[in-house]
Amino acid sequence: MKQYLDLVKSVIESGVRKQTRTGVDTISYFGAFYKVDLNDGFPLLTTKKMHWNSILREVLWYLSGENHIRNLRKYTKIWDAWADENGNLETAYGYYWRHFPSAEKNSNGEWNVREVDQIKYVIDEIKENPNSRRLVVNAWEPGNATKSKLPPCHYSFVFNVNDGKLNCHLTQRSGDIALGIPFNLAAYSLLTQVIAQQTNLELGQFAHTIVDAHIYVGDKGTEMEKYDHLKGLTEQLKREPLPLPQLKIANKRIGELVFEDFDLINYQHHEKIKFEVAV
Repeated sequence: MKQYLDLVKSVIESGVRKQTRTGVDTISYFGAFYKVDLNDGFPLLTTKKMHWNSILREVLWYLSGENHIRNLRKYTKIWDAWADENGNLETAYGYYWRHFPSAEKNSNGEWNVREVDQIKYVIDEIKENPNSRRLVVNAWEPGNATKSKLPPCHYSFVFNVNDGKLNCHLTQRSGDIALGIPFNLAAYSLLTQVIAQQTNLELGQFAHTIVDAHIYVGDKGTEMEKYDHLKGLTEQLKREPLPLPQLKIANKRIGELVFEDFDLINYQHHEKIKFEVAV
């Protein structure tokens, strides 16, 4: 995908070296942005093999609203590093999507908390008022963010309907270009297609703003060298993008969708490139 390769080039050419909490330096670029037309095909990277099953399992886990990874762990270990020994996750995106705590003070000065299902809200609101500019889903809860081992990176997204087409804009405070961003691009494009199907809309565009877009770099001859992502990304820049696959989703209510209801068609890709995760 040209948009992704252009993003990689921008970070490499214009980013600055920066220390991080992981102990591994990054090349950091402020305020990256790109968008893709979802009618051009499902935006799963072709310049390396992507683990589609993990992406789909993760999105279905988000939609379940669970705040633990016990069920997700049966299929993928992508969240294991940030969960406790019982599989509980302080920051579970889907939990906030489906159970966001909304506090209101009553006449006695006491706080009452109710849960807001933000996914249900946007689906209902799109059906009733597709011109709404309030189709926001938020995963950033300030109290949680101050203590979480990993506060949400992709913390807020907004849907927008134009000319019968559903668009989505994702805002991300921090984005690992080699590992995270390809997952995020595919995951939120998948979610957009799910919501479009639930609301009888055509697909529009996916747009993505990344506040701190970064590439991990490890100095040669040091223990950090294994985390260096430049080599793999440089290899991808040499590869010619292949035609994008298509995604078909069964016509079911959102709460009834399961893994087998998603069919990725004609996914062509170059060889896999391994990147180490800096935790």
